Amino acid sequence: ATLTHQFQLRNADTSKWVQAHVDATNPRQGKVVHVVDFVADAAYRALPWDKQDPTVDGGFDMITDPQDTTASPKGWHIDAPGKPATTSGQAPLIGKLIDTELPEGVTTSMQTSDGPQFDYEWDATAEPVTPNNIDAARVNAFYVTNKVHDVMYKYGFTEAAYNFQDDNYGKGGVGNDRVQMQVQAESGVNNANFATPPDGQTGHCNMYLWAETSPMRDGSLENDIITHELTHGLTNRMTGGGTGACLSTTEAGGMGEGWSDTVAFWSEQNSATPVDFTMGSWVMDNPAGIRSHPYSTNTDTNPYTYATVGSQNEVHAIGEVWALMLVEVFWALVEKHGFNKDITNVQSPEGNIVFLHLLVDALALQPCNPAFTSARDAILQADANRYAGANKCTIWKAFAKRGLGPKAANYVDDKTLPEGC
Repeated sequence: ATLTHQFQLRNADTSKWVQAHVDATNPRQGKVVHVVDFVADAAYRALPWDKQDPTVDGGFDMITDPQDTTASPKGWHIDAPGKPATTSGQAPLIGKLIDTELPEGVTTSMQTSDGPQFDYEWDATAEPVTPNNIDAARVNAFYVTNKVHDVMYKYGFTEAAYNFQDDNYGKGGVGNDRVQMQVQAESGVNNANFATPPDGQTGHCNMYLWAETSPMRDGSLENDIITHELTHGLTNRMTGGGTGACLSTTEAGGMGEGWSDTVAFWSEQNSATPVDFTMGSWVMDNPAGIRSHPYSTNTDTNPYTYATVGSQNEVHAIGEVWALMLVEVFWALVEKHGFNKDITNVQSPEGNIVFLHLLVDALALQPCNPAFTSARDAILQADANRYAGANKCTIWKAFAKRGLGPKAANYVDDKTLPEGC
């Protein structure tokens, strides 16, 4: 046995807490004899957020301690002390409905081992409703929902900005309104939806099965679909000051669909090289996905402009035009400033980081039920507020490319630029 000194080291930023045993017989050498780690690692078998579906880069990974300690200071789980952890958390409750009431009638997935660890193998050859596949879907949805919460928190979707949390820790807004998500909901197929009531009331999300293949495919395993739905909560809460009622016109509702596609697109980018993006290609078993055109900076691949909106009266069709414009802004900013794979480094100057700041900031600046022009202006104002207008001309050029120049009105394209650009 060796006589040792004991030292505890705790880092709140990284959630690390260890006790080091240092050899006391030779203090000059300071040899560490043993280290005890007090922190159990949470781990989830899930699709990393930037992977669109189970076919991408090997599919599922075992993801360890993905929680952000600023956004989720008490971690992701809020189960009773001494009880096994489940997919019930501070930001979401992820379950499968077995009765008519939530949350009492919902079944959650339980940890498979201490940590907590959630390690459920997904079987691509089995139907989604097999027990293990249900658990795999719930765990993936839990991981993605928490990831969206934590990342968007760092970009400004906080308690005071009317986000979704069980406990707001006295930081503003109204709590007791985490997202309740039901995987494999039985009220529909080939779809998903999100209901956003005012701040302080629970958000509800239904994820459905898709019947384009045999076996059927689960929307809870396509990350772009989950992210799309959760972004409805972001945009509906931040536009209009937490009322959930300020994207209610056809044009504003369509833009809501566009923001949702855009954040899904943003989450899955991993380099400064522009690539076309499609939504829902895995659940549809079709590379074209669920939209009419890929999101592309190539006008031959996607010819939509502001004028296209004038012939549309369905929100998803309108959303395709708005998302396309935002994708143009994204790639223009990335071309100017570069790309940072560390999306949590929100102080960095790279274009993808700048873009999401502007998107989130603008939501709080735009009017209730914005139009394309007023939402564009809010993005420009967000750039003026945060970056002193450093990206003004870059933003104008991206919008003007798709017809939303300074003279655009009544769905008539304008591809001119303002003076100085």
